[in-house]
Amino acid sequence: MSSVAEILEKKLFDFRYRLSVDEATLLYDKCDLNDLMYASLEVRKSINPGNKITYLVDRNINYTNACTINCQFCSFYRPPRHKEVYTQSYEEISTRISELEKIGGTRILMQGGVNPELSLDWYLELIKYLRDNHPSIALDCFSPIEIEGIAEVCDLSTLKVLKKLAKAGMHGLPGGGAEILVDTIRNDISPKKGSASNWLKVMGEAQEIGLTTSATNVFGFGETNLDRVMHMEQIRILQDNAIQNGKIGFTSFIAWPVQLENNSFGRRNRGQNRIELGATAQEYLRHIAISRLFFDNIDHIQASWPTMGLGVAQMAMLAGADDAGSTMMEENVVSASGTKKTEALETEIQNSIIRAGFLPQKRDSDYKYLSTNVVTTVNSYSPIPQQF
Repeated sequence: MSSVAEILEKKLFDFRYRLSVDEATLLYDKCDLNDLMYASLEVRKSINPGNKITYLVDRNINYTNACTINCQFCSFYRPPRHKEVYTQSYEEISTRISELEKIGGTRILMQGGVNPELSLDWYLELIKYLRDNHPSIALDCFSPIEIEGIAEVCDLSTLKVLKKLAKAGMHGLPGGGAEILVDTIRNDISPKKGSASNWLKVMGEAQEIGLTTSATNVFGFGETNLDRVMHMEQIRILQDNAIQNGKIGFTSFIAWPVQLENNSFGRRNRGQNRIELGATAQEYLRHIAISRLFFDNIDHIQASWPTMGLGVAQMAMLAGADDAGSTMMEENVVSASGTKKTEALETEIQNSIIRAGFLPQKRDSDYKYLSTNVVTTVNSYSPIPQQF
């Protein structure tokens, strides 16, 4: 196999050169971080020419916290009938969207748990209600595991459920629940979610009928670098299939380290056999850089500021990320794990982009540019961490 230097040279010579799993793993294991970030930034400039970093003004709405999946790293869910279980009404959700509209937002990302007490009709009527009352807001809703749960309740295929939701007005299917698409890891951290093939199947069906989709990755469960690259490989294969069938496929790849402060997976990891969970800032930047080099068929790589902070997200822009994510008005899932800041003002994101040396560009859920009013506020700047 080629050396690290030879692999980087190939990629810099031809940004569409396809890294093999072995090549990407070697870079992950051995490449100097500065060299890796330099190469990834150059590739990003070829895939997304110009000096713009995009961002989205949206709101996260967690419509229910009832869930039967019991992922060991999740601090948000509650078992059905638990005293803290909630399901928001259509009117409550609509009010939250109205608040988003007032600040110029264009998308909601609505996800919850697998709630067996909600029927397919409840979901369809919700989507219709929101579409009628908020026609300009993109409804990117649910996740593959939620679609599987709905399908089980109503005894229909996941494809039929997706078609009904799309007809009711759902715009996209977010990529939540992927975690690590390697079954040996997946079965340990969230065995009730089923195999990686389940997630891939539902996402493929969503792409087939034209829903907007994104690919996600939560890492830091003690998996190897090869496992992380194998996760990317599963996504790259599905993206190849989408493109070959004339579909857009995944608009972006979004990765972040697991947050462990308040959850059972973190608490159980104690004693003599303790392994390091989560990821450092440097490890996160390495992951972002590898993903930019690896995904020759996905245009956009997103920086995750809610988990890593705006300072590290700035560095991710120098490691190949071309998108700063979203304002995430009202985020509950990540914050339940102990992350303190999971919501940003538009000016904060703009300022972090400018301080990293780029131009902020507002976008919609499909990465189409929107009119951008840039207002810089120096005091809102989150400095790059000292370790850099």
